[in-house]
Amino acid sequence: MAMKLPAMGGCTCKTVRYSLTEKPLFTHCCHCRWCQRETGSAFVLNAMIESIFVDHLGIAPVTERIPSESGRGQLVARCPSCKVAVWSHYSMGDTLSFIRVGTLDNPDACPPDVHIFTQSKQPWVSLDDGKPNCTTYYNRKDLWPEESLRRFAALTGR
Repeated sequence: MAMKLPAMGGCTCKTVRYSLTEKPLFTHCCHCRWCQRETGSAFVLNAMIESIFVDHLGIAPVTERIPSESGRGQLVARCPSCKVAVWSHYSMGDTLSFIRVGTLDNPDACPPDVHIFTQSKQPWVSLDDGKPNCTTYYNRKDLWPEESLRRFAALTGR
């Protein structure tokens, strides 16, 4: 199913609403133990997108810095009412958003492009969807589409 733009999303109580005006660069299904602990689930689905393509509709989320396995921490954007995490910012600061796919109104339109940190996936999770599986992380030049690489280069100046 192709993502129709704008793609709308938000928290459980609908206090925080957003729209994506471009398709994400790439979507990770992360199976690391840190993400498992943070989400209380077997994995997290994060759709990476330039923050300029995330339009805030209504109340803005509140952000809080929490620890991360890398030691650099992450900034998590949460609804001030229901506390649902709608996205995170990692080492690049707030220029790149990692949208929690489950907060999209139609999360089916944003399946993972890759499974990462599969060395620590739950043993009952089956990875038979044909997507690349990486025991740790990966080199983006090996997996990302050209368009996403161009957009990322424009964002980072690299």
